[in-house]
Amino acid sequence: MPHNEPPPPALLIFGEQSRFLREQRGISRGELAARIPYSESMIAMVERSERPPQPAYIVAVDDALGAQGLLKQLARHVAERDHPAWAQDYVDLQATALALHVYSTHILHGLLQTEGYARAVFRCLRPNLSEDAVERSVQARLATQQLLTRTPSCRLTFVLEESILRRTIGGSAVRDTQLKKLLVVGQLPHVQLQILLHSRETHAGLDGPMSLLETPDHHTVGYVEGQRGSYFLTAPEDISVMSHRYGSLRAQALDTEASLELIQQLLAGEA
Repeated sequence: MPHNEPPPPALLIFGEQSRFLREQRGISRGELAARIPYSESMIAMVERSERPPQPAYIVAVDDALGAQGLLKQLARHVAERDHPAWAQDYVDLQATALALHVYSTHILHGLLQTEGYARAVFRCLRPNLSEDAVERSVQARLATQQLLTRTPSCRLTFVLEESILRRTIGGSAVRDTQLKKLLVVGQLPHVQLQILLHSRETHAGLDGPMSLLETPDHHTVGYVEGQRGSYFLTAPEDISVMSHRYGSLRAQALDTEASLELIQQLLAGEA
């Protein structure tokens, strides 16, 4: 935002409202920074209306302050878009999901990515981005990983193509760090990771990657990503087809124990 222009009214309201809620709860900026993946200086800039908040920042602060969705309601008026427009609705839905089921073919889902892996992915997918834009995108992606530790927990299942684990996006060191993170995440009681081997002779996911998301009102939404955009599926017949395919993929993949063992073998150079 240019320094010679006053902040938009919505940005002023958001900054004042978030500061009021924080102070009302007796939380300092430093204490809030310890609860969310953003710095104290970032919090100060947003509260002073010097910088528009990222969508993930709004979700994190709303949850940390117990705002019960008050700040989230302002998101569409003030948020800095660090996700493509076609992905923002999905990010918003994911933050409140009761369950999320993901089949990945080429790269890991954002919830599983390390910082180094996410940075390498953005540089590959959007090579025209400036370094500042890449870093903002990386931090926005990492902020969504609060879903992994949210209370109440979100049930998460992932079916990953074996090639994803073998692909050295960002280099061998980045991949090894990523594999270590998968081992940690895979131990969480509400998370299940399964690997679909190259050697499978049957495959239910030939149409490509997909996600199934259960909303707080217990509706299931399908999400499919493509080259130039993505779209939602909500029709019962479409959700039925996707659900059956995902069930078949889970049956065709290694079970969770064998999948984690394969990840350990890859990390040790034994597979």
